[in-house]
Amino acid sequence: MVDSAFPIRMVFYPPDDPFLFSISLFGLPITVRWYGVIIMTGALVAALVATRRARTRGFHPDHVWNQLLFGLLLGIAGARIYYVAFEWERFSADPLSALNITNGGLAVHGSLIGALLAVLIYTAYTRLPLRAWIDVCVPSFLLGQAIGRWGNFFNQEAYGVPTPYNFGLRIDPEYRVEPFTDLQRYPIDTLFHPTFLYESLWNLAGFGLLLWLDRYFGVGAPDSQRKLRPGDLLLLYGIIYSSGRVWIEGLRTDSLCSSGVGGDCAGALRVAQLVSIGLIVLCLAVLGLNHRRRVDHDRVAV
Repeated sequence: MVDSAFPIRMVFYPPDDPFLFSISLFGLPITVRWYGVIIMTGALVAALVATRRARTRGFHPDHVWNQLLFGLLLGIAGARIYYVAFEWERFSADPLSALNITNGGLAVHGSLIGALLAVLIYTAYTRLPLRAWIDVCVPSFLLGQAIGRWGNFFNQEAYGVPTPYNFGLRIDPEYRVEPFTDLQRYPIDTLFHPTFLYESLWNLAGFGLLLWLDRYFGVGAPDSQRKLRPGDLLLLYGIIYSSGRVWIEGLRTDSLCSSGVGGDCAGALRVAQLVSIGLIVLCLAVLGLNHRRRVDHDRVAV
């Protein structure tokens, strides 16, 4: 029976394996993965957008590149620490294996914690105005995440449960998690929800929304039209990203659960869903407080 929503079968499948190329340099094997290339591409494109925003607000664009390097280091460290903390049983027998990130195991919420910590440290060191600087950079976070999610596509990871539609992602048996490794129940042509794509599109839409809000209601808007206050874009980012993560995470097969990694979390909310709901509540509360405080006017002098 042909699915009426998608009468034509649309299949996502990586055109290559996870490795872009492998070479030997002076006898040392060097392997470059698609995942790393796409993550770095997302970071660079996001930084280019942030440099343009920085110039319009009177910041030197070099601050963006300095912040990027520092943020990548702490972001990767935070992503790994977060993942290992929730999956310690897997690493407790060999703690040094936690340092090996080539087999996956990076959590987005951990990377955001690391990146925000990098912003706090950098702005304190350079004496940049914290909230104004975050408002410059934060829309680019969503753009970088939208691009970076395509790394999951090449790794055949972060996919969802089987979809009843003629639109989905094909996953090779070696990249499947239980119970989807059973090819009798789930044949090789089974299509899975492309949750990486859902989140990529959600983040891209969120990026556009933040830019629109900032243009018409933020620092660059006329005084009579300005509604956003310094720091609001970060809070709106938290609400937008977390709202998408709540529903998308419910479709995934590799979520962090209280009982481990797997598609069946025994009907409980996944860790990312709980964290996202907490962030939505926190950001809404702080947003309300931010608009209750009295200020002379919201234009930030840089």
